[in-house]
Amino acid sequence: MIHKIPVALISFLLVISCSEVEMGHEKRSKTLLNKNWGYTEVPYDEPSKIPDDTEWETVDLPHTWNDEDTVDNLPGYRRSASWYRKDVPIDGIHTNQRYILYFEGANITTTVYINGMNAGEHIGGYLGFEVDMTPFVKKGTNEVMVRVDNGYYKDIIPSQKSDFFIYGGITRDVWLLQKPKLALGKVKVTTPTVSHSNASLKIDVPIEGTRGNTDLFLKTILRDPEGKEVVSRIQKVVNDNDSMVIPQVRNPKLWDIDSPHLYEVAIQLWENETLIDEVNERVGFRWFEFKENGPFYLNGKRVLLRGTHRHEEHAGVGAAMSNQQHRKDMELIKEMGANFVRLAHYPQDPEVYRACDELGLLVWDELPWCRGGLGGEVWQKNTKNMLKEMIGQNGNHPSVIIWSLGNEMYWLPDFEGGDDTAKMNIFLKELNTIAHTMDPTRKTAIRKYYEGAQLVDVFSPSIWSGWYSGSYKSYRKALDTYKPQYKHFLHAEYGGSSHVGRHSENPITGEGMISSDGWEEAIVQTNVANIAQIGDWSENYIVDLFDWHLRITETDSTFVGNAQWAFKDFGTPLRPENDIPYINQKGLVDRNGNPKDAFYVFKSYWAKAPFVHIESHTWTERQGPEGLARNISVFGNCNEVTLTHNGKSLGTKKRNMALFPASGLNWDVTFVSGDNILVAEGKDRNGNSVKDVLEITYRHIKNGPAKKLILSSKRLPNGNFLLTATAVDDKGLRCLDYEEKVYFQCLEGGTTLKNQGTPTGSEIIAMSNGKASIEVVPDQTTKNLKFMVLNQNFKGTYLTVEK
Repeated sequence: MIHKIPVALISFLLVISCSEVEMGHEKRSKTLLNKNWGYTEVPYDEPSKIPDDTEWETVDLPHTWNDEDTVDNLPGYRRSASWYRKDVPIDGIHTNQRYILYFEGANITTTVYINGMNAGEHIGGYLGFEVDMTPFVKKGTNEVMVRVDNGYYKDIIPSQKSDFFIYGGITRDVWLLQKPKLALGKVKVTTPTVSHSNASLKIDVPIEGTRGNTDLFLKTILRDPEGKEVVSRIQKVVNDNDSMVIPQVRNPKLWDIDSPHLYEVAIQLWENETLIDEVNERVGFRWFEFKENGPFYLNGKRVLLRGTHRHEEHAGVGAAMSNQQHRKDMELIKEMGANFVRLAHYPQDPEVYRACDELGLLVWDELPWCRGGLGGEVWQKNTKNMLKEMIGQNGNHPSVIIWSLGNEMYWLPDFEGGDDTAKMNIFLKELNTIAHTMDPTRKTAIRKYYEGAQLVDVFSPSIWSGWYSGSYKSYRKALDTYKPQYKHFLHAEYGGSSHVGRHSENPITGEGMISSDGWEEAIVQTNVANIAQIGDWSENYIVDLFDWHLRITETDSTFVGNAQWAFKDFGTPLRPENDIPYINQKGLVDRNGNPKDAFYVFKSYWAKAPFVHIESHTWTERQGPEGLARNISVFGNCNEVTLTHNGKSLGTKKRNMALFPASGLNWDVTFVSGDNILVAEGKDRNGNSVKDVLEITYRHIKNGPAKKLILSSKRLPNGNFLLTATAVDDKGLRCLDYEEKVYFQCLEGGTTLKNQGTPTGSEIIAMSNGKASIEVVPDQTTKNLKFMVLNQNFKGTYLTVEK
């Protein structure tokens, strides 16, 4: 049916400036409410039970009460309820307005009270939700009380047996929304057809509120990435769930990984000549395809998915990251050259999706069904609701290409019979149907649940060549085995742990063998069955492992791609005995975002900006027999690189991915005793030159067994002190083979920067080649700082430093 629109109205709408217009009703507004919340750790179930003498700490959001206790030196972390309180002033109540609190995320169950009344609840910690304040608000000050609980509830995913912490608190932004009672709802934007020459746009527009008999109209204005109006449409509102279609956008600027062009669409609701409401959404025109048993295509062009994984946490703040910290993570992933990121194992902060849209990062978005098996009716209802919320909230982002329905779901069931695969598959089919019904444009996926592999579009088996089993040189065989088995095979998760600063002159080989370090006359080799448990966790080994994996995947024309696990070190309750306790150390950067050596391996294959990096800047003290040459690798993306040693050129080499390691950019260097200076200089195709310099102290004397720990300190630019413990033998030589844990303590004059889960932010940490450090924050209590370090072998070493 065609609805006639008054000519006068059409003329009026076409000339009006939608960016400057004054609405006839009160404007829609959005106010950030992150500052100055009261916080208390009393677990009462309703606000009336909180004692009047309760002390409230002032905090800003995002906030978690597990920012440090997850990675402290004690087992367990706080799993209970806490309360937040804030006075929200509202100058005047407008009868035609709704007042809504929007939480971007609160973990893991939330109840909100407005002026003492229960206004709403939410289940699930990784998705946003609204609470309607309207029935409870009053003019003046409105008390908002929020109870958040991250206790153990089997009916709420993710399972407590997952390999990551479930941080409690209001871990994302909170907003006060004001909008007309008659307003636009959550707008859904899709692109039914896209090609290089033409695209179409469909906008599903729900109308909230009662409209009575008034005539309502929708106007849509599409602007290109430069802000220029491309097309506009006007139509009469027919029902409360209306749609608008822009059938033709000529020669669209496509969204892709190198040029992530974003259009903006403004959707306006008009009543006669009065603008009632307006929302704006960004649009990316793109199409993609997974070829059967073949590669991935974006906009008709083959794209190798070069991916990583991202957990939502950071040193010192846990999951309560600022938008700037979220953005920095994604920018660093893009700087490395990645074009794909798996958000593991849950939906993440809205800022992450915005960044991926803007940077050109393709996204695997994941439902937090991680381990725990299948639950009962309540569990299933909660899980379905989370899937619907995830797709509803993130569906407008062009970066998202996959809805993952779970990871390792059968493992460690929380319920009796929860690993019954027949029942699990029935439920998995239901999830798959929900996903495809809500969004037929994306693919569904799961990882490491083989019994359900054929029920979803994309599947990832578990392949950890060179870490949990086998050797990294078996990766080619693993890919060739799995690719024919699954129609759309995408490999998620591979890698291994590395402890910053730990190095080996002879890391485990690609065949899984340990060699001697060159001091002995006879070379003795030992096979390592499980490198994760027995390996040295050196940066060198992980560099070689990734180098080999990338060498294989970058030259495979039929491979979809993979995602390294994980981009950043993160906290886990399941790994208390790691070199940094409670930290999964498989990151390419540490928990503070500082790159490890492995970061530069990926950058050498993927990044476009020219660079060279000598392996390794955390390996500046070495030893070996006199006259024994050491092989030095330079990672970079330049066509040719020259290496000099103490001013003497060791030759120029051309980069060739067929060679291993470092694509042939490696030289044998015979170090002299004492100071050695290496300079790598590379040139790209355009003749641009880049350099890297590394100073190494080398000795021809092998250290003996560790006899004591010594302490030293230096002042840092931020005013803090870096305290360093070194294990030495009876001759004072640093014991480069000493890897035992040490225990730091600041006895007076300051506090350690502990519970950070970083190489300089843990009071308990394993040594890296006989050295470990911790940052200390001085205070005003005493003139001097007094430190101690000890372990089971050395009962206490002390150092006093004048501030």
